[in-house]
Amino acid sequence: MDEKTLKFLRLLVTVLTGTMILGLLVIIALFVIKFSEKRLPIPERIELPAGAKAAAFTQANNWYAVVTEDNRILIYNPDTGTLLQEVEVLSGE
Repeated sequence: MDEKTLKFLRLLVTVLTGTMILGLLVIIALFVIKFSEKRLPIPERIELPAGAKAAAFTQANNWYAVVTEDNRILIYNPDTGTLLQEVEVLSGE
C-alpha cells in the first residue's frame, strides 16, 4: 500500500473513533437527562373497596387508577385520595 492510502485510512479510523466516542457520550447524556426527571409521587396508602384486590396501578398528573382482579378500574383523586370513578371492564366472553 502506498503512503497516501495509509494516511487516508489513518484519518478515516481517527474520525470514526471520534464519532463513536461522541455518540456514546450523547447516549449517556440522554440517559442521565431522562432518568433524572421528576417522578410523580406514589400514594402511600390506597383505600380499596371491600373485597377488591389490586392487579395494576397507573397515574397521571390529576388522577391515579387501580385495576382490580375483579375487572374494575378505580380512579382516584391524588390530592384527597377519594374515589372519583369506578369503571367495570366487560370481558369479550
